[in-house]
Amino acid sequence: MGYTSKVIAARLRAAGWAVAGTGREGTVRFEDRDAVLAALAGASHVLSSVPPARQGGDPVLEAYGEALAAAPASWLGYLSSTGVYGDTGGAWVDETAEVGTGRRSARTAADLAWQDLGARVRVFRLPGIYGPGRSALDRVREGAAKRIMLEGQVFSRVHVEDIASGVVAGMAGPAGVYNLGDDEPSSQNAVIEEAARLMGVAPPPLQTLEEAALSPMALAFYAENRRVANGKAKRVLGWKPAYPTYREGLRALSATTRPIIASAAPEPASSDQR
Repeated sequence: MGYTSKVIAARLRAAGWAVAGTGREGTVRFEDRDAVLAALAGASHVLSSVPPARQGGDPVLEAYGEALAAAPASWLGYLSSTGVYGDTGGAWVDETAEVGTGRRSARTAADLAWQDLGARVRVFRLPGIYGPGRSALDRVREGAAKRIMLEGQVFSRVHVEDIASGVVAGMAGPAGVYNLGDDEPSSQNAVIEEAARLMGVAPPPLQTLEEAALSPMALAFYAENRRVANGKAKRVLGWKPAYPTYREGLRALSATTRPIIASAAPEPASSDQR
């Protein structure tokens, strides 16, 4: 029950579903094998939002792969990442594109391992996730936002509520792999600038990668450049993002965010843009 899966669970509960989950905010301890197996035995749908381990391997499949393969559930889902596509130099990629060429080798292995579970599986590949408490608005407020001088660098993103609606749509759709992203891949700079505009403050200054002193994780993020197509989810699942671009998403979030005083001194920048 992480950031995204809690939103999915809330949407399902509002529709009358009974939802159980593991994790600190779940109802079942992941290590409690008997409890997990009992939950699997009674579940019609099973979704994993657990990322690969740092050293590689999928914790869910390693612990419960055989149980999942034998479970009576008619539907299995996995939240993956569009990072499996690697760097495309800004070109568009869809679900037919090659995977495993980028830095996310562990994620790619987990993505493929879930697909190997068979015809019940839906894999949802997600780009940068944003939503309440996790958006450019928060980074601008915290003084952690950065604008980097990288001409032509773009990426896709998706509002957490649009992930939830896509997964729910996938529960009624055919098995397969689906990209869930917004309609307008764009630069990180454009997103930061829009957040600053909505908050009535000046955007952070442009910096080179060297000046920004980014963390290794953030540097790896900027090393990839791609546009992720979402047409399959729209055609096959009938899914439509409520926030088709970062502008609608940030505008909705800003309506629930307290304004900051434009004349206030900015806080020190974080070393981690993400």
